Amino acid sequence: MKRYIAVAGNMGVGKTSFVEFLTQEYGFEPVYEPYTDNPWLDDFYADMGRWAYPSQLWFLTNKFRLHLDLNQNSGTVVQDRSIYEDAEIFATNLYRQRHMAEREYRTYMDLYAGMKRTLQPPDLMIYLRCSVRAIRRRIQKRGRPSELAIPTVYLQGLNRLYEEWMDGYDLSPKVVWDSERADYLTHIVDRLEFRKLIEPFL
Repeated sequence: MKRYIAVAGNMGVGKTSFVEFLTQEYGFEPVYEPYTDNPWLDDFYADMGRWAYPSQLWFLTNKFRLHLDLNQNSGTVVQDRSIYEDAEIFATNLYRQRHMAEREYRTYMDLYAGMKRTLQPPDLMIYLRCSVRAIRRRIQKRGRPSELAIPTVYLQGLNRLYEEWMDGYDLSPKVVWDSERADYLTHIVDRLEFRKLIEPFL
């Protein structure tokens, strides 16, 4: 059956590995976030206040294009981060932390609201929950130069918004998975628990 599954979560929670696991386990088609293609990203991490708006606009427009393409897919796809997170988590966090001006944020959200009305929601949203301390360790381990200097307060703001967002999320069924403590890759009990959680939606 055709399904659209979105995997949500903060930086470093293991979304890419999770998408790869679902792809191998169930034969889904993966759709990864195009963060390496963003020409504003290195500038953004060096000076968030200066480059937040163009960087977030780039992500929004490219994620919108990806999302429209998902509607044309005949099989089940699993997406690494949805457009909803770009706007309701990342852009909102930048606005709350005063890296994005009021008029920039309002213009951005007006554009997002128009896009959102045209989109098919996911059939299942999987949220990977993880502490900021563990996220910090994982960011250091993977060693992407642009991410190493990210302030802890920025990651904390994202985590708070993710929890708020998931509490109110009602576009589709949702599953919350503790990616810090549960190891679905190597622990057979955790893997069975994960299958038990998601297979009713598939």
